[in-house]
Amino acid sequence: MEFDLIDKKLLMLLQEDSKKTTKELSNKLNLSVTAVYERIKKLEREGVIRNYVALLDRTKINKSFVVFCHIKLIQHTKEYLNTFEHEVTQLTEVLECFHVSGDYDYILKICVSGMEEYREFMVTKLTNLKHIGSTHSSFMISELKNSTQYQML
Repeated sequence: MEFDLIDKKLLMLLQEDSKKTTKELSNKLNLSVTAVYERIKKLEREGVIRNYVALLDRTKINKSFVVFCHIKLIQHTKEYLNTFEHEVTQLTEVLECFHVSGDYDYILKICVSGMEEYREFMVTKLTNLKHIGSTHSSFMISELKNSTQYQML
């Protein structure tokens, strides 16, 4: 899909605050409310806008212990990959999972309340997944940047 300058500006505004009304957006874009509404609907239909969410403060919901867990599978067969991917996506503690190249096969972003909860997660959930050969965990010391915005302009 090709984006014109107005689409790009609209997407940037929605990424900043998706609760802005079409009237507020139309004022910023110098378009009619109807034109903004139609553009948003088209972006939704095309799958450019997948969802609208609330971003939570991890510290206020007691999930500020962030772990990046590197996973190596015992084999790289299609069956092993599919099984692992299906099972890991069911774990609520795992916020993100990436299939990567290099020394490890996957990197997981896990958010829990602290080391005790992470240990419990490892012992009762993660290490029970099939086909895991090894894991390596790194713990976040501080967060320098956390953005959900894609630069459009």
